[in-house]
Amino acid sequence: MQVFPSKRAPIFADIPDEKWSDWRWQLSHRLNSVEDFQQIFTLTESETTALSQPNLFRVEITPYFASLINPDNPLDPIRRQILPTAAEILPFTGEMEDSLSEDAHSPVPGLVHRYPDRVLMLVTTQCASYCRYCTRSRIVGDPTQSFSSKDFEAQLNYLRKTPQVRDVLLSGGDPLTLAPKVLERLLTALREIPHVEIIRIGSRVPVFMPQRVTDDLCELLQRFHPLWLNIHVNHPNEITAELAEACDKLTRAGIPLGNQAVLLAGINDDPVIQRKLVHDLVRIRVRPYYLYQCDLVQGAGHFRTPIGKGIEIIEALRGHTSGFAVPTYVVDAPGGGGKISLTPNYILSYSDNKVVLRNYEGYVTTYIEPTHYEKIDPSLTAAYQKEISDTGQEGVAGLLAGDAMFIKPEGFDQLHQRGGERHRLRDRTEKWIPRGIGDGRQKDAED
Repeated sequence: MQVFPSKRAPIFADIPDEKWSDWRWQLSHRLNSVEDFQQIFTLTESETTALSQPNLFRVEITPYFASLINPDNPLDPIRRQILPTAAEILPFTGEMEDSLSEDAHSPVPGLVHRYPDRVLMLVTTQCASYCRYCTRSRIVGDPTQSFSSKDFEAQLNYLRKTPQVRDVLLSGGDPLTLAPKVLERLLTALREIPHVEIIRIGSRVPVFMPQRVTDDLCELLQRFHPLWLNIHVNHPNEITAELAEACDKLTRAGIPLGNQAVLLAGINDDPVIQRKLVHDLVRIRVRPYYLYQCDLVQGAGHFRTPIGKGIEIIEALRGHTSGFAVPTYVVDAPGGGGKISLTPNYILSYSDNKVVLRNYEGYVTTYIEPTHYEKIDPSLTAAYQKEISDTGQEGVAGLLAGDAMFIKPEGFDQLHQRGGERHRLRDRTEKWIPRGIGDGRQKDAED
């Protein structure tokens, strides 16, 4: 198999290996100015314009990651991810400062409880390098937005009193930029909460700075199993000998690895590039997990692709490569609706006894539905009926389970009353309760 490359820009050729391999040296020598970048490549007029703008989202790049850039190609896919251009300054329709409404859905600062059984815990605003399409550019990279010990304790207290939470995702910023003692204290506190089963970390540090993945870090993380880690690789050029070694250390420590990529115009919006990416990921034992549609965040308009491009890419992967190498393509719903998975349409038609399907080649077949179907006996599921999560989040699954018959937008009934006065035909509200479904069962019992 092809060997993954190891690169070092000429400007860093005289740096001793012991310094180059020290993650603290990488952090303290990040590039962040016109003068820094011009030592590696010639800046374009667009890049120079952007770098001169006031209030620009933070620019800092580790020497290691900067060395992966082809200095002769202004369209280099790594360069475009981390160097601003004039397009970043242009507004676009639909952009928002907090496009996923994370701050609006935070019961305490830095903790987002969007899904019933899991939370997002933001623990830092610092990263090893800064992606130009960052969803959290409103706070990331800004030292004044850092989370304090008081914030951490508020997050932990919320988790302690919320027993339906079984899965905690640490993100930020990047949790692996935290001082080791701070990271250890957080992980220890989470492991002391009985109902927290899974701890996950989202990090681009292994990609920006694989030197951080030391034996000491792996030893620390494996003390808190079950612990999972998702990295963030967008292009095959980011997969190097150093990243492969870092991932090998993590997997040998028993940490399952996944990858979250963002679909970016002009960088990875091509089926051939995406296929190469997922193939190289599985070679280093990282499973492709998500392919994200670019968020409607300020500064990221020029990175956005049509959703049809993402569907095309999944169409080119499904069946053409191993199933575990195909990520789930998702839109993180603007306004805070969470992740919505998108896929090519493989169901062509269906009736009450037959489903017409197609495969990736266009082969069309039928699946005959059973004429008799007995569902599982409820007594076999009783032991698994844990406490139901927050009422109101059952969604479509609740409709299918018979817990409700409809989902109404807020204010739906008031709107259709059109301001009319209460009258005799509206006195008995039970006339709108479906018998035997959801609240209807309780009403029948009362009758």
